[in-house]
Amino acid sequence: MGEKMVELMIRTLCTMVMLVLIKMPPANGFYLPGVAPRDFEKGETLEVKVNKLTSTKTQLPYDYYFLSYCKPPKIRNSAENLGEVLRGDRIENSVYSFHMREQQSCKVACRVELDSVSAKNFKEKIDDDYRVNLILDNLPVAVLWLSRDEKPAVYEHGFRVGFKAKFSGMKDRRYFIFNHLNFKVKYHQDPDTDTALVVGFEVTPLSMKHKYMTWVDNNTQLTTCKHGTETVLQPGIVPQEIESDTEIVFTYDVSFESSDIKWASRWDTYLLMNDDQIHWFSIINSLIIVLFLSGMVAMIMMKILYRDIANYNQLDQDQVHEESGWKLVHADVFRPPNNYSLLCVYVGTGVQVFGMTFVTMIFALLGFLSPSNRGGLMTVMVFLWVIMGLLAGYSSGHLHKMLKGKDWKKTSLKTAFMVPSVLFTTFFMLNALIWGEKSSGAVPFGTMFVIVLLWFGISVPLVFLGSYLGFKTPAKEDPVKTNKIPRPIPLQPWYINPLFAMLFGGILPYGAVFIELFFILTSVWLNQFYYIFGFLFIVFVILLITCAEISIVLCYFQLCNEDYRWWWRSYLTSGASALYLFLYCIFYFCVKLEITKLVSAILYFGYMFIIAYVFFILTGTIGFCACFWFVRKIYSSVKIE
Repeated sequence: MGEKMVELMIRTLCTMVMLVLIKMPPANGFYLPGVAPRDFEKGETLEVKVNKLTSTKTQLPYDYYFLSYCKPPKIRNSAENLGEVLRGDRIENSVYSFHMREQQSCKVACRVELDSVSAKNFKEKIDDDYRVNLILDNLPVAVLWLSRDEKPAVYEHGFRVGFKAKFSGMKDRRYFIFNHLNFKVKYHQDPDTDTALVVGFEVTPLSMKHKYMTWVDNNTQLTTCKHGTETVLQPGIVPQEIESDTEIVFTYDVSFESSDIKWASRWDTYLLMNDDQIHWFSIINSLIIVLFLSGMVAMIMMKILYRDIANYNQLDQDQVHEESGWKLVHADVFRPPNNYSLLCVYVGTGVQVFGMTFVTMIFALLGFLSPSNRGGLMTVMVFLWVIMGLLAGYSSGHLHKMLKGKDWKKTSLKTAFMVPSVLFTTFFMLNALIWGEKSSGAVPFGTMFVIVLLWFGISVPLVFLGSYLGFKTPAKEDPVKTNKIPRPIPLQPWYINPLFAMLFGGILPYGAVFIELFFILTSVWLNQFYYIFGFLFIVFVILLITCAEISIVLCYFQLCNEDYRWWWRSYLTSGASALYLFLYCIFYFCVKLEITKLVSAILYFGYMFIIAYVFFILTGTIGFCACFWFVRKIYSSVKIE
């Protein structure tokens, strides 16, 4: 029966892979989105694309054309990968069109008559500090802020929809829109071919109430700006106010500037890092914790354990019974714990999370997941999660066999559905809230169906296949035999209390990563680019070592006090670091974010719950695997008669 099931799963997977390969378009060569340079000849058209409207106050992205901006005759959506859709990106064409190295000034885009609904939408987006995001040759538009001191200039991603101010003669503050854009395109020219590469895209937004004598669709002459002259704010020009039944004329200038910036370095200005010293401080702080724990583990392993093992091996069996310590529980230390099936599920899922995280970081270190590859990080993580279902099934199935379990199919079913169901249900509920706000961040039904298809069509069969292979793999015998009757556990000292062990064991792994956690949260919730994967990988390795060492230390103390219930304790000890992570997220919400809407707060804590839950599974699995190796190692080193 089992062989037929495996054969059926393999056939199903092969069929799905063949269908995917058949549907894939033919490719002429290796190409990574955002990586291949494109040469533009003089006069060649440069198309500006629009992306979502974003706000750090609401965390709810909206489609660019949600507001009454100028629309092209036909709106075309650019091809988006899975990661872009999940991030809420909606990349579309726009009315802004340039010609390479050809200056344009006072270019009229369109005029718009605001009704009450349009005016209200603009005002709400200004109150919520929304920003407009444009893209040229895969470069996001940015506002350049020059510093008065010697610090380098800073790029601010996107530009504001408008502003609220009070000018002379006004009784209260009013809303004004940035309806004129001064674009600057930086290019790097090839002296041999006279072609150029786009290496920078800047904008200076202005608000000005345009005036004209007669409106001509393609050739309107404005009196507030002139062709051939850069548009600047001049005395007598008033800003464009947002009111119902008001006409707004949208215009733009385009200038080109030659630059020495190489194409490969064009993202450096966007990713300028002024806080590298803080990252090094984070690394040093984490290394101190690791060295401290490594010293404790070395002391236990080299001095105490070797001495204990040597003494135990020299003693007679009668003398051993008079001794106290970790050897006394040898007949119970490998007794299967309560709810061992659930433990197998969480360990298997933890291996899946670890595999996904590790491979993702390798791809990121190699440069495949740079910010220029928009949506690449999210796409890779989703597909790796699906593929790593094979490891999840194998780990849970093999551990289930080592614990003398029989019903591996039930454990496999739990592994395939338990944790993914929690994550998907939470994500679905949050997506429903976003949908209710009419935000472009809501994942469309088609994309949701694709995610479910990946889950049920690929991940679940891989989990069952892995469980079958793991259960069929011969399990290593325990170093010592287990008695049928459990040994009584003596009264434990206060520092062995599970709650204290969790609180103490969780704070050290958290302390190794909390500084880097600040930068990760900033990139996620404050629309900043995160690209320092080298630092992140070092911190990740330190986290693995810290979780393993603190779990081993506390497990040793527990066994020395003749408490053999180490299975779940080892998982929860290092996994408790997720509690500190979530508490820090609450602190970050109160101190750093300006979220005021209830829906936005629910979204924040919902997504942070998902992250903390996955972090708990990852760190708990690391701690368990380390203790599992440690316990088998020490009990295989003593003679048991």
